[in-house]
Amino acid sequence: MPGNTGAPAVVATAGHVDHGKSTLVRALTGMEPDRWAEERRRGMTIDLGFAWTELPSGATVAFVDVPGHERFVTTMLAGVGPVPAVLLVVAADEGWMPQSAEHVDALCALGVRDGLLVITRSDLMEPELARDEALEHLAGTPLAGLRTVCVSAATGAGMDELRRALDDLVSALPAPDAAADVRLWVDRAFTIRGAGTVVTGTLGAGRIRVGDELELATAGGVRSVGVRALQSLGAAVPETRGVSRVAVNLRGLPREAVARGDALLTPGAWLATDLLDVRLHGVRAAGSTDAGELPEELSLHIGAAAVTARVRPLGLDTVRLRLRHPLPLRIGDRAVLRDPGRRLVTAGVTVLDVRPPPLRRRGAAARRAG
Repeated sequence: MPGNTGAPAVVATAGHVDHGKSTLVRALTGMEPDRWAEERRRGMTIDLGFAWTELPSGATVAFVDVPGHERFVTTMLAGVGPVPAVLLVVAADEGWMPQSAEHVDALCALGVRDGLLVITRSDLMEPELARDEALEHLAGTPLAGLRTVCVSAATGAGMDELRRALDDLVSALPAPDAAADVRLWVDRAFTIRGAGTVVTGTLGAGRIRVGDELELATAGGVRSVGVRALQSLGAAVPETRGVSRVAVNLRGLPREAVARGDALLTPGAWLATDLLDVRLHGVRAAGSTDAGELPEELSLHIGAAAVTARVRPLGLDTVRLRLRHPLPLRIGDRAVLRDPGRRLVTAGVTVLDVRPPPLRRRGAAARRAG
């Protein structure tokens, strides 16, 4: 991020509803992450929130604050999808809860390995039990052994230690590739009077400059757009590079032409596909370990996008997905398959092929997978 004296980072929150994620972000940053009056009235996050702060080293860290309620898991996935690290929040007085588990399933499916376990509300109950319980649930996952900090946002206990832990986390994150092709998943779109349409997202790699011509990939197709202006952390900048939170003012684009889950892309660098082969990780559907037992229709979540996918098994751990509309994907991309009816993260996937050959008969699929 321009202006940082230390390593840049974007970190998402995760955890069960009412475990204090937004309160923690508020205490860390002095900013209000809940953007809607209804959220503040109900005391429950229902949409993505954003805030940032400077750490003791001088590095700046931005937070994507996600909802914890089970009805808003799609929104949660839109927030954590492009983010490299997590603050996993568990309340001392409630301990491990159902959305703690589903959020961890999603994070592991996406390949997130870096973060902190934060035990909140430590002024209400001794935090050791909740800490040990959470670490037990994380054992055997990519998030096993997370550094743990016990805090109370109400009293301030542990907050200085948390800031130091965030500094250590930020400094250890891999450096993003500034020369990478841009793929900015849109998580918010709005209009500013006199400026036009603005989209926001987490830029994971690459760079965007004022004056750039990009492609906007939507459910309806791909169109060229121009970058009129950029903001990062509330300040106008001439360019921004990953990893960063960025707001992009797009020239001549009607607000209704863009939505959450669309993507800004380097022109000509991405293939938009609605047919792909993927390998499954950690299949959970009804406890099965066989791709053949997956539901015929699931939701695919990648970046801020959520698209209905028809599932065709190819082998024990490989399936072909037919998406409702094309997405800009590459081999190696990580994504989540979720069953929205049962509110269950079914599997993580790694993209194997974005131009798979046709399957002429069902037996050919099994032979090809083998």
